[in-house]
Amino acid sequence: MRTLLSAFVLTASLVALSAVASAQNTLNFPQIGHVDRFDPALDQLIAEDAVIEVLCGGFEWAEGPVWVPEESNKFGGYVLFSDIPHNAVMKWQEGTGVSVFMNPAGYTGVADYGREPGSNGLALNPEGSLVLCEHGDRRISLLTEEGGKITLADRWDGKRFNSPNDLAIRRNGDVFFTDPIYGLPNREDDPMREIDFCGIYRCEPDGTVTLQYKEMSRPNGIAFSPDEKTLYVANSDGNDPVWRAFPVQEDGNLGTPRAFFDSSNNDHIPRGGGDGLKVDVHGNVFATGPGGVLVISPSGKLLGRIVTGERIANVGWGNDGSVLYLTSDMYLCRIKTLTKGDRFER
Repeated sequence: MRTLLSAFVLTASLVALSAVASAQNTLNFPQIGHVDRFDPALDQLIAEDAVIEVLCGGFEWAEGPVWVPEESNKFGGYVLFSDIPHNAVMKWQEGTGVSVFMNPAGYTGVADYGREPGSNGLALNPEGSLVLCEHGDRRISLLTEEGGKITLADRWDGKRFNSPNDLAIRRNGDVFFTDPIYGLPNREDDPMREIDFCGIYRCEPDGTVTLQYKEMSRPNGIAFSPDEKTLYVANSDGNDPVWRAFPVQEDGNLGTPRAFFDSSNNDHIPRGGGDGLKVDVHGNVFATGPGGVLVISPSGKLLGRIVTGERIANVGWGNDGSVLYLTSDMYLCRIKTLTKGDRFER
């Protein structure tokens, strides 16, 4: 894991976030919400006494949490997450609190760019470098060792993307990402729009970009199964609230998807689309959806739900892999689990 990412913190400040970007030298955090238990199997994943802690707040719409290991830090690392409307990536570190890590994060132009100009999904590539989905600059970018950013992909077939939303990176470096219209100032009716569908794409390490699927109305959250033979994609459309599972073929491209989970066919939760998602080492899917984070077994059975009382945009594993971080509207929260995230040591 590269140490530069751990040391690199931009000094730019945001006036709108100055109230929250301050020291937080406490380990006693307020607790909110609860865990709904729909199946006894959830007890193997989340303890009965598990609590949801609010680590910091005051954001407008937090997204894309990713854990960055840091051996020199006694707490083991820190969390980066996007505040999309404020065009910033924020950093939260235990014992220190929250600060601005990067601004601008998703839009570098000089004109106003609507409600959601910033970065969205964040991930680390196999080398430990930060990769960002950028709304305003409409690209997938990489933070370099020198502290600048380079474009990995900003168009397909000569046309600019809508607004890259979330991403999943294979162990070989392939970046799969979704491209709905939420970051465009006027969304589906924006005159700057060049692609008339919301696609799922693959960007290979050599820069080759291929369209993988275009039949989902609002593809959003995305994550691989532990064996990377399946790619899960959420659809953030209440008219088609289906999480799909794509087989990954031998050449690395996606095959025909199957329905993995449909919220409209479940008695425990209301109908509704999904947002970000992650997978644990056993293949369970932790997917944001109606009312919170849905915990879904590898067979597509709803086991439970993590509820904060606020909309949850995305989740990310951290620490030793057993802590699940939640970006819940204006909050960054966490909950300790009995499982571990994919790619963490068991």
